[in-house]
Amino acid sequence: MKLIVGNKNYSSWSLRGWLAVKQSGLAFEEITVPLYGDAWDEMRDGDSDIQPSSGKVPILWDGETVVWDSLAILEYCADKVGRERFWPKDDAARGMARAMVAEMHSSYQALRVECPMNVRKRFDGLQLSDAARHDIVRILGLWAEARARFGAGGPFLFGTFGAADVFYAPVVSRFITYQIVVPGFAAAYMQALWEHEWMQAWVRAAEDEEWVIEQYETVA
Repeated sequence: MKLIVGNKNYSSWSLRGWLAVKQSGLAFEEITVPLYGDAWDEMRDGDSDIQPSSGKVPILWDGETVVWDSLAILEYCADKVGRERFWPKDDAARGMARAMVAEMHSSYQALRVECPMNVRKRFDGLQLSDAARHDIVRILGLWAEARARFGAGGPFLFGTFGAADVFYAPVVSRFITYQIVVPGFAAAYMQALWEHEWMQAWVRAAEDEEWVIEQYETVA
């Protein structure tokens, strides 16, 4: 298998896809295409040999199968290795985990726009809109419910590391980058996820990257 990702410092969707494939336990080759560089333009224009037709990252190749979109990649991997590796066994927990992943996949536009992922940076004094603050309150509420109802088995949202953690990992990165004040339970969860060996591998790789996208290096 081959997984095509963007810059580790900036590409939140690539982080989700990469964590999903790591969680599967399947071996894969990683290919990085720097966002907005020449290779990115070739991929977007369809002139590259490393994309089907989407012009997006992440993209997973598995033989003749091509899967783009981080949620589709997670579900494809779950089908290959067993869904219990990604989703809680308990029906109620699994239902909530699926809903949280789906909401992360489709929502929180204000937070995404106002707090783009930048693993290397730390910003002070960001003035958030009401919409972005609403997104943060909503996320913290979901984290609180998941931890209270289903988190007894470990430090992650549903106890053990799974799909929900894969999808909220870039949110954790954003909260750290923009120094969002969170309650104690959320800080403990964020620390557990940030210190996970795969997250630390991603962070180290992001710090070693030489690419800089200026539009993500300052705050409004």
